[in-house]
Amino acid sequence: MTVAARSTADLPRLGIVLMLLAWLLFSFVDLGAKWLAVAGFPAFQLAFMRYAGHFVISLGVIAKGGFQPSRFHTDHPWQLISRALLLISATVFNFYALRFLPLTAVSAIMFSSPVIVCFLSVFVLKEAVGPWRWFAILLGFVGVLVIVRPFGAVFHPTMLLIVYNATALALYSIMTRRLSGVVSVDTMQFYLGLTGTVVLLPFAVWFWMQPENLWSMIVLIGLGVFGWGGHQLLTNAHRFGTANQLMPFTYSFLIYMAIWGYLFFDTVPDASTLTGAALIMGAGLIIWKREKR
Repeated sequence: MTVAARSTADLPRLGIVLMLLAWLLFSFVDLGAKWLAVAGFPAFQLAFMRYAGHFVISLGVIAKGGFQPSRFHTDHPWQLISRALLLISATVFNFYALRFLPLTAVSAIMFSSPVIVCFLSVFVLKEAVGPWRWFAILLGFVGVLVIVRPFGAVFHPTMLLIVYNATALALYSIMTRRLSGVVSVDTMQFYLGLTGTVVLLPFAVWFWMQPENLWSMIVLIGLGVFGWGGHQLLTNAHRFGTANQLMPFTYSFLIYMAIWGYLFFDTVPDASTLTGAALIMGAGLIIWKREKR
């Protein structure tokens, strides 16, 4: 094998490594948010810090060549703002729910998002969905029901917020797919951080809880830093590998969440959570396999 061929073959591996690192950083965001939420910090403050840090970093990136207005211009501002609002609302609800729910349950329900994307693509993107994908959609929703257990004793109302979050993330993904190639990644990052900062600032000021120690402040700041870093790694991962090559490795997030839940909160996923997560992962992998074909 020539050096050039070997270099080309290594590109998907680099994409996979970047994907694993991206979801590791995202797991740090949820870990920090849960730790702070359990300590009493309000969800609005946590979400604000998440997007304020994101905004500061993305502002620096997009303006590194100068602060000319043209560098911040886009022909699709309302689409970018609508896309951002979907993720912002999901973040607020996610941080609120983390105060009451185990990390593994939250992450497993959130990963039904690809199943919802497949379902919505029939009506929004007018894509054809065959019997295998319809089976995967049904399987994914069964997995969510197994975890949520709407009529069980362990049901918590915040589980419904996570179901909304999965739907919001699905719509966010569809909008990202439509804007990809039309709007630059740096511009999308900038508008995401800007919208989150502006929208959440009044709520953050109203509910603000002053950190009592340096460690709490570091974790608060880390929400934005890790969130931005995760998005950057995720974007760059797709430069080296295709979506079909990278998609299965997104489920590393579930493994990270299980580890952090055990190490920091002494929680072990119960049988229903593990079963539901397996069904959701199976559904996602079926959809991935059919798209790959």
